[in-house]
Amino acid sequence: MALIRYAEGQQRSGSLGATVYSHNRYGQYVRARSIPVNPMTARQVAARNRVKALSSAWQNILIQAERDAWDLYADTVGWQNKLGESVHLTGLNMYVRTNAIALQAGLARIDKAPTNFTLAVAEQALAATASEATQVVTVAYDDLADWDNETGACEVFYLGSPVNSGITYFNGPWRFGDEVLGVTGAPVASPLLMAAPYPIAQNNRLHVYSRIMRADGRLSGPSRCTFLCAA
Repeated sequence: MALIRYAEGQQRSGSLGATVYSHNRYGQYVRARSIPVNPMTARQVAARNRVKALSSAWQNILIQAERDAWDLYADTVGWQNKLGESVHLTGLNMYVRTNAIALQAGLARIDKAPTNFTLAVAEQALAATASEATQVVTVAYDDLADWDNETGACEVFYLGSPVNSGITYFNGPWRFGDEVLGVTGAPVASPLLMAAPYPIAQNNRLHVYSRIMRADGRLSGPSRCTFLCAA
C-alpha cells in the first residue's frame, strides 16, 4: 500500500482495473486490487435476495408515479459518499437502501417515497459494552428520540468483526446484530441486549454501527462507537 498526495482538489475512491484508490486517517492511498473469496454464507445469500426482490419490485410492482416520487426524493436529498462529499443517488438506490433496512428489521416494504425531503437524524447517544462471558453486547441509544415513539420506525445495529485492541480505524466487515422497533405511545427503553453475531473475547476491540429509519422511509446516516470487550 502506498500513500499518495494528489494535486489540490483532487480525490479518488474506488477501483480501476487492478488498482484500488481509497483513504484513511493518514490520507489517500493506493493498493493492488484483490478479489475476495465468496463464501456464499446464508447471510450473504439473504442480503442478495433482498436486493434482488427490491429491484424486481421497483420494476414490476411500483407504478410510475411511485418511481417518480422516489426519483424526486433522491434528487432533492443529498447523501454523503466515501469521500465525505454530498452526492445524489438515483430513486432506485434510495428505494433499495431504505427497504433493505426495513426488510432486515422485519418491517413491511415501503413503496411510497418520503415527502419530507430530509434524511432521518442519526443516533446521537450510541454507546456500548460487551462481555466475553455472556457473549452479549449492551447497546445504549437515545430512547427519547422521535423514531422510538413511532410505529413503523426502527434503529438497526451491526457489530464489526472483532479486532486487536490497538486498532481504532475500522471499515468492515459488519454483521447484523439486532433492531429496536419504534412503538407509538410505548417507546422501547434503552439499552438493547444484543447477542454478539461474532464470537467475542476479552480485550477485543469492538465497533458498533447503527442507522435509524423513520416510518415514512427516511434513512439516517451512520452512527458508530468503539470499545474494548470485558471479561
